[in-house]
Amino acid sequence: MRENQTPEREQAVRSTSEGVTISVHVQPKASRTECAGLHGQAVKIRVAAPPSDGAANEELCRFLARCCGVPVSAIQLLTGAGSRQKRILVKGRSVEQVRQQLGLE
Repeated sequence: MRENQTPEREQAVRSTSEGVTISVHVQPKASRTECAGLHGQAVKIRVAAPPSDGAANEELCRFLARCCGVPVSAIQLLTGAGSRQKRILVKGRSVEQVRQQLGLE
């Protein structure tokens, strides 16, 4: 790997002034909601909810809140409301905490 490239897991979970942003690839209508590791430079999360009426986005936010031990109000969808590729802000957590809680360490 070249020196100017960062590992995929570092691209997927980044620190910000408010907390941590997570690049997420969502797979809706899965058999259960779970983190499935990395998918390129994003965290792949399988979501049991269908991608209609925002149900998958709501389930994704609830899942991340449970995993990270924060209230749902601390999870904010930054980009990708109608896409499988999303950016999520988790307020009040460090990069290390989020990586560990999602099983990316």
